[in-house]
Amino acid sequence: MVYLLGEQLEETSTEYVLQNDVPAVFILNETEYLEVLKKLKMSFEGECRISDISFCKIETQQDCLYGTLSIPSLIDVVGLKYKLMLFINSKYIVIVDNNDFALRIIKDIRKKVFNQGDTKERLLYNFIVGFMNRGTNLLEDFERDLMVLDDDIIHDKIQNFQNRLMPIRKQLLILRNYYEQLTDMFKELEEDENMLFEENQSRYFGVLTNRAERLMDKTKHLLEYTMQVKDAYRDKINTEQNNNMQFLTIISTIFLPLTLVTSWYGMNFQNMPELAHGYPFVIILSIIVLTICIIIFKKKKIL
Repeated sequence: MVYLLGEQLEETSTEYVLQNDVPAVFILNETEYLEVLKKLKMSFEGECRISDISFCKIETQQDCLYGTLSIPSLIDVVGLKYKLMLFINSKYIVIVDNNDFALRIIKDIRKKVFNQGDTKERLLYNFIVGFMNRGTNLLEDFERDLMVLDDDIIHDKIQNFQNRLMPIRKQLLILRNYYEQLTDMFKELEEDENMLFEENQSRYFGVLTNRAERLMDKTKHLLEYTMQVKDAYRDKINTEQNNNMQFLTIISTIFLPLTLVTSWYGMNFQNMPELAHGYPFVIILSIIVLTICIIIFKKKKIL
Protein backbone atom coordinates (compact mmCIF):
# COMPACT_ATOMS: atom_id res chain seq x y z
CA MET A 1 0.00 0.00 0.00
CA VAL A 2 1.14 3.55 -0.83
CA TYR A 3 -0.24 6.74 0.71
CA LEU A 4 0.45 10.36 -0.19
CA LEU A 5 1.49 12.48 2.78
CA GLY A 6 -0.96 15.19 3.77
CA GLU A 7 -3.48 16.11 6.41
CA GLN A 8 -5.51 13.25 4.97
CA LEU A 9 -3.58 10.22 3.76
CA GLU A 10 -4.65 9.37 0.23
CA GLU A 11 -4.08 5.94 -1.27
CA THR A 12 -2.04 6.02 -4.45
CA SER A 13 0.50 3.95 -6.43
CA THR A 14 4.28 3.74 -6.63
CA GLU A 15 4.21 4.90 -10.25
CA TYR A 16 2.23 8.03 -9.38
CA VAL A 17 4.67 8.92 -6.58
CA LEU A 18 7.70 8.50 -8.86
CA GLN A 19 6.17 10.41 -11.76
CA ASN A 20 5.09 13.39 -9.66
CA ASP A 21 7.97 13.31 -7.17
CA VAL A 22 5.69 13.69 -4.13
CA PRO A 23 6.32 12.55 -0.53
CA ALA A 24 4.66 9.30 0.44
CA VAL A 25 4.66 6.37 2.85
CA PHE A 26 4.99 2.79 1.57
CA ILE A 27 3.71 -0.29 3.42
CA LEU A 28 5.52 -3.27 1.86
CA ASN A 29 6.29 -6.89 2.59
CA GLU A 30 9.72 -8.49 2.67
CA THR A 31 9.55 -9.86 -0.87
CA GLU A 32 9.15 -6.47 -2.57
CA TYR A 33 10.88 -3.84 -0.45
CA LEU A 34 14.35 -4.12 -2.06
CA GLU A 35 12.94 -3.46 -5.51
CA VAL A 36 10.97 -0.44 -4.29
CA LEU A 37 14.01 0.94 -2.46
CA LYS A 38 15.93 0.89 -5.74
CA LYS A 39 13.14 2.78 -7.48
CA LEU A 40 13.12 5.35 -4.69
CA LYS A 41 16.95 5.60 -4.87
CA MET A 42 17.33 4.69 -1.20
CA SER A 43 20.62 2.85 -0.94
CA PHE A 44 20.91 0.43 1.97
CA GLU A 45 24.15 -1.12 3.10
CA GLY A 46 23.68 -4.62 4.40
CA GLU A 47 20.88 -7.12 4.36
CA CYS A 48 18.27 -7.85 6.96
CA ARG A 49 15.43 -10.27 7.31
CA ILE A 50 12.41 -9.53 9.44
CA SER A 51 12.77 -12.88 11.20
CA ASP A 52 16.22 -11.74 12.46
CA ILE A 53 14.89 -8.61 14.16
CA SER A 54 15.12 -8.84 17.95
CA PHE A 55 15.14 -5.24 19.20
CA CYS A 56 14.36 -1.62 18.33
CA LYS A 57 17.10 0.51 16.82
CA ILE A 58 17.87 3.22 14.29
CA GLU A 59 20.99 3.39 12.14
CA THR A 60 22.29 6.19 9.97
CA GLN A 61 22.96 5.08 6.41
CA GLN A 62 24.61 7.13 3.66
CA ASP A 63 21.44 8.80 2.41
CA CYS A 64 18.70 7.39 4.64
CA LEU A 65 17.84 6.09 8.08
CA TYR A 66 17.37 2.38 8.66
CA GLY A 67 15.48 1.14 11.70
CA THR A 68 13.96 -2.00 13.15
CA LEU A 69 11.05 -2.42 15.53
CA SER A 70 10.29 -5.43 17.70
CA ILE A 71 6.98 -4.63 19.38
CA PRO A 72 5.65 -6.95 22.11
CA SER A 73 2.10 -8.13 21.59
CA LEU A 74 -0.48 -7.17 24.21
CA ILE A 75 -1.78 -10.73 24.13
CA ASP A 76 1.56 -12.49 24.56
CA VAL A 77 4.34 -10.14 25.69
CA VAL A 78 6.85 -12.95 26.17
CA GLY A 79 6.26 -14.87 22.96
CA LEU A 80 4.70 -12.80 20.18
CA LYS A 81 6.49 -9.81 18.63
CA TYR A 82 5.46 -7.58 15.74
CA LYS A 83 8.62 -7.03 13.69
CA LEU A 84 9.03 -4.13 11.26
CA MET A 85 11.76 -2.46 9.23
CA LEU A 86 11.86 1.29 8.55
CA PHE A 87 13.62 3.24 5.80
CA ILE A 88 13.43 7.03 5.86
CA ASN A 89 14.93 9.67 3.58
CA SER A 90 14.09 13.30 2.86
CA LYS A 91 10.84 12.41 1.03
CA TYR A 92 9.75 8.85 1.69
CA ILE A 93 9.00 6.48 4.53
CA VAL A 94 9.12 2.77 3.77
CA ILE A 95 7.68 0.37 6.33
CA VAL A 96 8.37 -3.33 5.77
CA ASP A 97 5.94 -5.69 7.46
CA ASN A 98 5.14 -9.33 6.78
CA ASN A 99 1.74 -9.12 8.44
CA ASP A 100 -1.00 -6.49 8.69
CA PHE A 101 0.20 -4.79 11.87
CA ALA A 102 1.56 -1.63 10.20
CA LEU A 103 -1.40 -1.45 7.84
CA ARG A 104 -3.85 -1.67 10.76
CA ILE A 105 -2.14 1.28 12.43
CA ILE A 106 -2.29 3.34 9.22
CA LYS A 107 -6.00 2.53 8.89
CA ASP A 108 -6.58 3.63 12.49
CA ILE A 109 -4.76 6.89 11.77
CA ARG A 110 -6.96 7.52 8.73
CA LYS A 111 -10.09 6.92 10.84
CA LYS A 112 -9.24 8.71 14.08
CA VAL A 113 -6.55 11.37 13.53
CA PHE A 114 -7.33 14.82 12.16
CA ASN A 115 -3.82 15.71 10.95
CA GLN A 116 -2.84 12.29 9.63
CA GLY A 117 0.58 13.15 8.20
CA ASP A 118 1.13 16.46 6.46
CA THR A 119 4.86 15.88 7.04
CA LYS A 120 6.82 12.69 7.38
CA GLU A 121 7.72 13.67 10.96
CA ARG A 122 4.02 13.98 11.82
CA LEU A 123 3.25 10.65 10.18
CA LEU A 124 6.06 8.92 12.09
CA TYR A 125 4.73 10.45 15.29
CA ASN A 126 1.18 9.25 14.62
CA PHE A 127 2.40 5.80 13.61
CA ILE A 128 4.57 5.31 16.71
CA VAL A 129 1.90 6.67 19.06
CA GLY A 130 -0.48 4.16 17.46
CA PHE A 131 1.33 1.23 19.04
CA MET A 132 2.85 2.95 22.09
CA ASN A 133 -0.53 3.97 23.51
CA ARG A 134 -1.49 0.33 23.82
CA GLY A 135 1.33 -0.20 26.29
CA THR A 136 -0.25 2.25 28.75
CA ASN A 137 -3.31 0.05 29.15
CA LEU A 138 -1.14 -3.03 29.55
CA LEU A 139 0.87 -1.44 32.37
CA GLU A 140 -2.36 -0.44 34.11
CA ASP A 141 -3.52 -4.06 33.92
CA PHE A 142 -0.26 -5.24 35.50
CA GLU A 143 -0.63 -2.68 38.27
CA ARG A 144 -4.15 -3.92 39.06
CA ASP A 145 -2.92 -7.53 39.11
CA LEU A 146 -0.16 -6.63 41.56
CA MET A 147 -2.62 -4.80 43.81
CA VAL A 148 -4.83 -7.91 43.85
CA LEU A 149 -1.82 -10.04 44.81
CA ASP A 150 -0.95 -7.58 47.57
CA ASP A 151 -4.49 -7.76 48.96
CA ASP A 152 -4.49 -11.56 48.76
CA ILE A 153 -1.36 -11.67 50.93
CA ILE A 154 -3.09 -9.55 53.56
CA HIS A 155 -6.11 -11.88 53.53
CA ASP A 156 -3.99 -15.07 53.62
CA LYS A 157 -4.84 -16.06 50.03
CA ILE A 158 -1.34 -17.05 48.98
CA GLN A 159 -2.01 -20.24 47.03
CA ASN A 160 0.00 -20.42 43.78
CA PHE A 161 1.52 -17.03 44.60
CA GLN A 162 4.80 -17.64 42.74
CA ASN A 163 2.97 -18.90 39.65
CA ARG A 164 0.92 -15.69 39.61
CA LEU A 165 3.75 -13.22 40.29
CA MET A 166 6.64 -14.50 38.17
CA PRO A 167 4.89 -14.20 34.75
CA ILE A 168 4.07 -10.55 35.55
CA ARG A 169 7.68 -9.83 36.50
CA LYS A 170 8.99 -11.51 33.35
CA GLN A 171 6.69 -9.46 31.12
CA LEU A 172 7.65 -6.24 32.90
CA LEU A 173 11.34 -6.98 32.34
CA ILE A 174 10.69 -7.40 28.62
CA LEU A 175 8.70 -4.16 28.50
CA ARG A 176 11.42 -2.26 30.38
CA ASN A 177 14.02 -3.31 27.80
CA TYR A 178 11.59 -2.44 25.01
CA TYR A 179 10.99 1.11 26.30
CA GLU A 180 14.72 1.64 26.86
CA GLN A 181 15.34 0.73 23.22
CA LEU A 182 12.55 3.07 22.04
CA THR A 183 14.01 5.92 24.11
CA ASP A 184 17.42 5.48 22.47
CA MET A 185 15.79 5.21 19.06
CA PHE A 186 13.80 8.46 19.45
CA LYS A 187 16.87 10.31 20.67
CA GLU A 188 18.69 9.22 17.50
CA LEU A 189 15.80 10.53 15.41
CA GLU A 190 15.83 13.80 17.34
CA GLU A 191 19.58 14.27 16.75
CA ASP A 192 18.99 13.85 12.97
CA GLU A 193 22.60 13.28 11.97
CA ASN A 194 21.76 13.22 8.22
CA MET A 195 19.53 16.30 8.51
CA LEU A 196 16.59 14.48 6.94
CA PHE A 197 13.97 16.24 9.06
CA GLU A 198 12.80 19.83 9.26
CA GLU A 199 14.25 21.53 12.33
CA ASN A 200 10.88 22.77 13.55
CA GLN A 201 9.44 19.25 13.16
CA SER A 202 11.99 17.47 15.34
CA ARG A 203 9.91 18.37 18.39
CA TYR A 204 7.72 15.37 17.60
CA PHE A 205 10.61 13.05 18.39
CA GLY A 206 11.25 14.93 21.64
CA VAL A 207 7.63 14.27 22.62
CA LEU A 208 8.07 10.58 21.77
CA THR A 209 11.26 10.44 23.84
CA ASN A 210 9.44 11.88 26.85
CA ARG A 211 6.57 9.47 26.41
CA ALA A 212 8.88 6.45 26.16
CA GLU A 213 10.77 7.60 29.27
CA ARG A 214 7.51 7.91 31.21
CA LEU A 215 6.47 4.40 30.18
CA MET A 216 9.93 3.11 31.11
CA ASP A 217 9.71 4.80 34.53
CA LYS A 218 6.25 3.32 35.04
CA THR A 219 7.58 -0.13 34.16
CA LYS A 220 10.50 0.26 36.57
CA HIS A 221 8.08 1.34 39.29
CA LEU A 222 5.99 -1.78 38.71
CA LEU A 223 9.12 -3.95 38.85
CA GLU A 224 9.92 -2.42 42.23
CA TYR A 225 6.32 -3.08 43.26
CA THR A 226 6.70 -6.76 42.34
CA MET A 227 9.70 -6.96 44.68
CA GLN A 228 7.70 -5.32 47.45
CA VAL A 229 4.86 -7.80 46.93
CA LYS A 230 7.36 -10.66 46.90
CA ASP A 231 8.93 -9.39 50.15
CA ALA A 232 5.46 -9.16 51.72
CA TYR A 233 4.83 -12.77 50.70
CA ARG A 234 8.14 -13.87 52.24
CA ASP A 235 7.35 -11.99 55.44
CA LYS A 236 3.96 -13.71 55.57
CA ILE A 237 5.54 -17.14 55.13
CA ASN A 238 8.22 -16.39 57.74
CA THR A 239 5.59 -15.16 60.20
CA GLU A 240 3.56 -18.34 59.75
CA GLN A 241 6.66 -20.49 60.21
CA ASN A 242 7.63 -18.54 63.34
CA ASN A 243 4.13 -18.96 64.76
CA ASN A 244 4.27 -22.69 64.10
CA MET A 245 7.67 -22.98 65.72
CA GLN A 246 6.48 -20.94 68.73
CA PHE A 247 3.45 -23.18 69.11
CA LEU A 248 5.58 -26.34 68.97
CA THR A 249 8.05 -24.84 71.44
CA ILE A 250 5.24 -24.04 73.90
CA ILE A 251 3.79 -27.53 73.59
CA SER A 252 7.22 -29.06 74.16
CA THR A 253 7.81 -26.80 77.18
CA ILE A 254 4.43 -27.69 78.72
CA PHE A 255 4.95 -31.42 78.37
CA LEU A 256 8.58 -31.42 79.46
CA PRO A 257 7.71 -31.51 83.22
CA LEU A 258 5.10 -34.20 82.53
CA THR A 259 7.74 -36.24 80.76
CA LEU A 260 9.97 -35.95 83.84
CA VAL A 261 7.11 -37.02 86.16
CA THR A 262 6.13 -40.03 84.07
CA SER A 263 9.77 -41.05 83.68
CA TRP A 264 10.28 -40.87 87.44
CA TYR A 265 7.22 -42.87 88.35
CA GLY A 266 7.74 -45.27 85.47
CA MET A 267 10.73 -46.73 87.29
CA ASN A 268 8.48 -48.76 89.65
CA PHE A 269 10.98 -49.04 92.51
CA GLN A 270 9.89 -51.42 95.27
CA ASN A 271 10.28 -48.88 98.12
CA MET A 272 8.46 -46.00 96.40
CA PRO A 273 5.78 -44.76 98.89
CA GLU A 274 3.31 -43.97 96.06
CA LEU A 275 3.68 -47.38 94.39
CA ALA A 276 0.38 -48.73 95.68
CA HIS A 277 -1.66 -45.75 94.50
CA GLY A 278 0.75 -44.23 92.01
CA TYR A 279 -1.54 -44.16 88.96
CA PRO A 280 -4.16 -41.69 90.29
CA PHE A 281 -1.42 -39.74 92.07
CA VAL A 282 0.53 -39.23 88.82
CA ILE A 283 -2.64 -38.21 86.99
CA ILE A 284 -3.44 -35.56 89.58
CA LEU A 285 0.18 -34.37 89.67
CA SER A 286 0.27 -34.13 85.86
CA ILE A 287 -2.91 -32.06 85.82
CA ILE A 288 -1.50 -29.72 88.49
CA VAL A 289 1.79 -29.28 86.57
CA LEU A 290 -0.07 -28.71 83.29
CA THR A 291 -2.33 -26.10 84.90
CA ILE A 292 0.59 -24.26 86.47
CA CYS A 293 2.45 -24.14 83.12
CA ILE A 294 -0.60 -22.79 81.29
CA ILE A 295 -1.16 -20.10 83.97
CA ILE A 296 2.48 -19.02 83.71
CA PHE A 297 2.37 -18.82 79.90
CA LYS A 298 -0.90 -16.87 80.05
CA LYS A 299 0.56 -14.31 82.45
CA LYS A 300 3.60 -13.87 80.20
CA LYS A 301 1.24 -13.57 77.19
CA ILE A 302 2.94 -16.43 75.41
CA LEU A 303 -0.35 -18.26 74.91
